[in-house]
Amino acid sequence: MIRPHHFHPNAETARDNGFQTDAPANAAEKLAKQAQSEITMAVQTLREAGVQVHLFDDPRDDRPDAVFPNNWFSTHPGGHVAVYPMYSPNRRIERRSDVLELLKQRYRVQDIIDYSGLEQDGLFLEGTGAMVLDHVERVAYAARSKRTSEVLLERFCTHFNYEPMVFDAYDAAGLPIYHTNVLMCIGTDVALIGLETIHNAVRREELRERLAQGDRDIVELTQDQIANFAGNAIELQGRDGRLLAMSTRAANALSPTQRQRIEAHLKILPLEIPTIEMAGGSVRCTIAGIHLSPRPQSNPEGEAQ
Repeated sequence: MIRPHHFHPNAETARDNGFQTDAPANAAEKLAKQAQSEITMAVQTLREAGVQVHLFDDPRDDRPDAVFPNNWFSTHPGGHVAVYPMYSPNRRIERRSDVLELLKQRYRVQDIIDYSGLEQDGLFLEGTGAMVLDHVERVAYAARSKRTSEVLLERFCTHFNYEPMVFDAYDAAGLPIYHTNVLMCIGTDVALIGLETIHNAVRREELRERLAQGDRDIVELTQDQIANFAGNAIELQGRDGRLLAMSTRAANALSPTQRQRIEAHLKILPLEIPTIEMAGGSVRCTIAGIHLSPRPQSNPEGEAQ
């Protein structure tokens, strides 16, 4: 996770991100402090639940979306790391060698596959924002957008042994949804998805059937719940079992029946990040998951300063 020091909604990404909120005038310093505090508290809550978190600070003032590291890298079993090309030019500078070095030091990294040079060819694939990966069934779900190149998705799936499943998804205003991880979350035993965002009925049923394989419980989300980031969640391993981390706003958007169905499989862990959500992303976006084998360490918390 990345703790930003100069957070603010990114004007460059607002062009195709309908989930962003404009910042109030003359509120930059206040927003930055609130976002910094929200990540600090989120990390504390996750660690108290037994989730291991590597925390990096970002003191720069030219990376407004640095708090969303899941877009520029991902990790995979077998020691593989992928680095991705970003659609917005001011997001490309979020890639950090110190993060990759920590992964090499703490985990068994065999190789780093770097796709970022394809930005020069106009090919973009914004990590686990553009793709939602089913690690069990080996499917990469991807909603079409400016941030998701189907050519590059095919290349990723060939490298990492996934089946691509591409579809069109739209928000309540009829605009393409910019990132797949806003509308769906895939866990071990349960999946959350805004199927009504997929207007093509045939494709919608294909996704429903594919997700249900392996006896997964499919929790369908409404457009309003998607707008409140209920789909932007992530399953994590805690001290006492699996957790579903999502924002307080997202958790509050769930119905009692939905909460009951989810918590039949894993505990919901709400994190309070309303300021960060102004940038159009929520809890899932703030967490780059680690699927690598750890090396023995003397400092298991692994906080980077």
